[in-house]
Amino acid sequence: MEDNELHQWLIDSFGPVQGEMAWKQFSTLPDSIREQIMSQGVEGLPKPSEVRSLAEALTAGGLNTMGDVQRTVNEGPINVKLAESIALNKTRESNAATVVSAQDGAAARRALSEANLWLDSTVEFDPVKNTPEVLTRSEWVEKTLPAWASFAAPVAESMNDALASVISERLGGALDGEVAGMFAGPVPIPIPEDLKDPATLMKLLGNTSFAMQLGSAAGDMSSEVHGSFDQGIALLSNPAGALIPENINAYADALELDHAEVMAFLALNEVAHARLFAGVPWLMPRFEALIGKYARGISIDLDAMEEQLREAEMMNPESIAGAVNLTKVGIGDTPEQQEALSSLERLLALVEGWVDCVVWRAGMAHIPHIEQLREMMRRERAIGGPAERTFESLLGLQLRPKRLREAADLWESITSLNGPHIRDGKWTHPDMLPALADANTAFDSSATQQAAGSADSSATSEVDWDAELSKLLDEDAGGSDSSKDAHPENDEDDE
Repeated sequence: MEDNELHQWLIDSFGPVQGEMAWKQFSTLPDSIREQIMSQGVEGLPKPSEVRSLAEALTAGGLNTMGDVQRTVNEGPINVKLAESIALNKTRESNAATVVSAQDGAAARRALSEANLWLDSTVEFDPVKNTPEVLTRSEWVEKTLPAWASFAAPVAESMNDALASVISERLGGALDGEVAGMFAGPVPIPIPEDLKDPATLMKLLGNTSFAMQLGSAAGDMSSEVHGSFDQGIALLSNPAGALIPENINAYADALELDHAEVMAFLALNEVAHARLFAGVPWLMPRFEALIGKYARGISIDLDAMEEQLREAEMMNPESIAGAVNLTKVGIGDTPEQQEALSSLERLLALVEGWVDCVVWRAGMAHIPHIEQLREMMRRERAIGGPAERTFESLLGLQLRPKRLREAADLWESITSLNGPHIRDGKWTHPDMLPALADANTAFDSSATQQAAGSADSSATSEVDWDAELSKLLDEDAGGSDSSKDAHPENDEDDE
């Protein structure tokens, strides 16, 4: 590579002023370093567009001065301001509405008010005193992103430590106290003096890369969510919840159902969640504790991260963010994590099952297509909606939403046998919650009766007559063919 080629690359990457500064910095490097850079050719350096994109990402994250950098690094493992900027850009790219129209706002508020009236006869928990909100996609991003960042912080901390370790120990590290190139050797980038400390720059890089993942996920979710409790947990500081009319109308169009009917159903779901979380003060702290316990146990495969980083496009921050995605570099769960995950799955299932139960009871007289809407929501959870994808990507949590059906059946049984008062009273303390069957075991009547607290299971248990008839026929067949009992090896194909 000739001197003029490197000179032009610096100008293209950093602009005329900063490029000239970098050229002067290059001339002061040791001869061995200059020769290494010149020998690899321009193709061995990051593309100017990638360098500019990194600078733009840092600027978007509010990193305009050295004070901004230090503040961002000290505030935590995620640059929340950058994540919000990326998410809001996605909402603008989707041509999202900047304000809620008067018509949509009135329809949403009316649906929320009616939902509270309908729930009064089926739920023991009081209405939330606060007023539910009606949000645009961008407002949903701004109001829920702090909660996402809080949940993701322990994982981001582990990811950032691993990233710093891989880059500093395996991919170049530092040279005479100054930052070296991550891949092909030192690159003379004109950065503030304080950022030449590798530890600071590595924290900043990790902080930025995870923020880009979080921002991208939140931006994608903003066009899919219907309310603030779609994830099964409370994300807003307002305990009364919220609806996003723009997304609800699009959802109704896709289902080819009346907008008002779909709005009513989703308002019921939102208000039911709000009443439960407001009426059970230990519920959200319990979620936070379980998510934190799981996230703090995350371990990173340094070899996998090194491989991902080597395949990344050098300075491109989006490529680096993809390289440190937990789904690519995470290590299998520890026993402690499996325990936390099991508890989290159970609690999520019980919350969603309770909401499913009370929404059906409250809305069946008012919403003509409630069965179709109920089934559609269950199926969407089963195939993995925005919540499941985000948890898996950011926290490594793979939920089992099929347990929603089991939990809904359990709550319905409790309601039928003992009434809403006993059902909702089981949320008084975590130890009073009904027990779900093992993940691989179907519910039987005895388990349901025990969970319901029924003293007389024989009088109320449901009988699957088809199953009982099949059992009798099998026993008759077995009695006439004793050879199977004598030779169990013949049963290998009867699994």
